[in-house]
Amino acid sequence: MKEFRTAFARIRLLLLLCGLLLVVAFSGILGAQLGWADAWLSYEKAVEPEPWRPRDIATDLSDQQANAGLIRLGHDLITRTPELIGPLAEDVSKRFAGNNLTCQNCHLKAGTQAGAGSFVGVYNRFPQFRARENKEGSLFERIDGCMERSMNGIKLPADSEEMKAMVAYMQWLSEEVPVEEEEKYKGFTTLELPEIKADLTIGEAVFKRYCVACHGENGQGIRAGENTMYQYPPLWGSDSYNHGAGMHRVITAAEFIKANMPYLLATYDKPVLTDEEAYHVAAYINSFERPQKHNAQADFPDVKLKPVSTPYGPWADTFPAEQHKYGPFQPIMRFYEQRYNIKKNK
Repeated sequence: MKEFRTAFARIRLLLLLCGLLLVVAFSGILGAQLGWADAWLSYEKAVEPEPWRPRDIATDLSDQQANAGLIRLGHDLITRTPELIGPLAEDVSKRFAGNNLTCQNCHLKAGTQAGAGSFVGVYNRFPQFRARENKEGSLFERIDGCMERSMNGIKLPADSEEMKAMVAYMQWLSEEVPVEEEEKYKGFTTLELPEIKADLTIGEAVFKRYCVACHGENGQGIRAGENTMYQYPPLWGSDSYNHGAGMHRVITAAEFIKANMPYLLATYDKPVLTDEEAYHVAAYINSFERPQKHNAQADFPDVKLKPVSTPYGPWADTFPAEQHKYGPFQPIMRFYEQRYNIKKNK
């Protein structure tokens, strides 16, 4: 009996030792597997491509590029417009812009922000037909359109270093852009257009709630002094865009505002204002006096192609000027579709 108990004890001890060895072995295997898992996750994270983004002049432009200097000048012209080709330019002969806005007041972040008339891909879309001139135009001509309207100034000479620099910068931003990204960065965002006349009272309330902190109660923006650039631009008055600018059309302005305002809070993907708020405040901003574009009546030689929200005539319809400015725009759109088979969205 004693020998049996001794043998049993030895067997139990052997089984315990075997179990311990299995535990140690399994732990080692599991640890190795976990280690490999951690390593694999780290590898996947390391090789996962970063989301695409537009080129940044500070980090992506190599000094080795042949026209790097011209591209940098183009960027400076976009961001320091009044100082280089506007009222603040030391060289009087370079004062092509007539106000102290910068190009990036509309084309935000030097033309790299989605939903803000971005320059990303814009070079690839020219030449293109422009209804305002009723012909196929070049990118040079498109820039001059902004100079004469948004900047309330005069054309840049086509052979000037400034024109070449702006085009070089836009071309650089348009290189190697994925097709889906180029579409995202094109123009402004979409807007569900309210089927009512824009209400200036509602627009004023929206302006006071969201806009006065940057643009002031009188809409004249913020800057340190008369001989400095604006930190935030004026929205109306003598130093703003003229009545021939695209931003003077309520629908266009509302699309821009929806995707970008309040500044640094709203984005293309996450707007702050509703479509209705953007619509009403756009009308409020454009209800004030501003410079008048010379010979604006010559715009759109084929008046049937004029956007319905263009606030100055002539038009190919009998709707009143006030409706062309403040809406409702849907009846005008239906008229053009029924009468001329032209489908319009702005």
